[in-house]
Amino acid sequence: MNILNAIAPVDLLSLTRLGQPTSHTALAQDAEESINVRVYQQAAPAVVSIKAGEGEGSGTIINSDGLVLTNAHVVQDSRNVTVILADGREIQGEVVAFGENGLDLAAVRISGQTNLPSVRLAAPNSVEVGQRAFAIGNPFGRFQGTFTTGIISRIDRERGLIQTDAAINPGNSGGPLLNSRGEMIGVNNAIFTTGRTSGNIGIGFALSVDQVQPFLAAVREGRAPTTAQRQRLIPTPDDAQRVTLNGAPIQGSLTSNSYILPADDSYFNAYSFDGTAGQQVIIEMNSSEFDSYLILLAPDGTDLAQDDDGGGDTNARLITTLPSTGTYIILANSYSSRETGNYSLRVATTGAGSQPQARTQQSQQARLQSNSQTPAPTPAPTPTGGVILQEEGVLGPGSPVFRSDGSLYQEHSFEGSAGQTVTVTLASDEFDTYLIVLGPGDQLLGQNDDISPEDRNSALTVTLPSTGTYRVIANAYDSTGQGRYTVTVR
Repeated sequence: MNILNAIAPVDLLSLTRLGQPTSHTALAQDAEESINVRVYQQAAPAVVSIKAGEGEGSGTIINSDGLVLTNAHVVQDSRNVTVILADGREIQGEVVAFGENGLDLAAVRISGQTNLPSVRLAAPNSVEVGQRAFAIGNPFGRFQGTFTTGIISRIDRERGLIQTDAAINPGNSGGPLLNSRGEMIGVNNAIFTTGRTSGNIGIGFALSVDQVQPFLAAVREGRAPTTAQRQRLIPTPDDAQRVTLNGAPIQGSLTSNSYILPADDSYFNAYSFDGTAGQQVIIEMNSSEFDSYLILLAPDGTDLAQDDDGGGDTNARLITTLPSTGTYIILANSYSSRETGNYSLRVATTGAGSQPQARTQQSQQARLQSNSQTPAPTPAPTPTGGVILQEEGVLGPGSPVFRSDGSLYQEHSFEGSAGQTVTVTLASDEFDTYLIVLGPGDQLLGQNDDISPEDRNSALTVTLPSTGTYRVIANAYDSTGQGRYTVTVR
């Protein structure tokens, strides 16, 4: 939609009479502000705060007679809650329904109301990546009526999730995600963080209106559950089943009694093991009954690595260098929501000995699967002495680009034998290097950012799992990295 069309001609004339800039840029800025103000004025009166026990969240009035939509995790421990309207009035509400199968939705009924402001629902399948998004809520339980803006960053239609960069923080849960017409396109329910902080980093999630509408239909028809279903939970190491490195594979099952992962309703089981800084481990999850997905959490709770199909077919496989000593948690997960079935899980060291400490670990999917084409590997030279491969290259104009983060890369290859141990280094005086090593079938063997906090070069020592062609990805840490480098395999 041309945003200028959203403003009546009289508004543009008024701007001119008031002496405001009339350039296209200025008019576009004024039009954008006008949309922001209009959306807020239209929707904010229907956005409420909810106090449930010791917790607080947000909600949206969707019927003038007082039906409030929120998240199940906001009200799951309460039958009666306090609803704080935008005008400051506090009214008692009753929790009357919950989403099925752990869907993070709930309905609260405010009795005795007939003329409350409400928000309309957007049409099904009307949300598109790139369109503007607006969030209103009560972040941290202290700032009722906070308004933030952004765009739709991603849509996961299979899981019914909308991803947005509009700022969403704890306390926004249950509040609306809106389009530029002030219609609800989703219910904010989760944020993604990479550390101990629970603040926003530009990745928030909302349950799509496509999931909201069937839930509301079930509420109106009296079919929705009246008690909370099993809710999302990330376990602590004490909750996770202990596994032994290099032990026998574990046989497990994902069932409706498994944990539920935040934001997408997928089941997972949790396992923990003790690791040492610099130790390289391999984690494999195989199943013939569902699409396996692995998530590895570091001792400080950060998301260290993830993999979907790195083990071939729908099996998952991670090889990573542990950044610190402590207890790690493995989430044995499924790619899609509510998938169940049996699986095997194996956790082992690679036998490569001590590894350089990696400052940052990223999954193979995060970088490699974001590219539609893979350049042909560079032919490997004939080994000379202890050097299997030594080549110079340049990252710059014309280099392939990882679309996930805009960083440049080049590829090199060498032939290796099963059981052979090699050390791969990537060195440059001109940019912060990032090294990725892939085995036959594009199995991720390892990644490394910095050899040490003082050395921005990268290095990996790996034991090759099979005989074949191996690929070395010479990458820059971020989109600014350019310059000459040297790849060496010994």
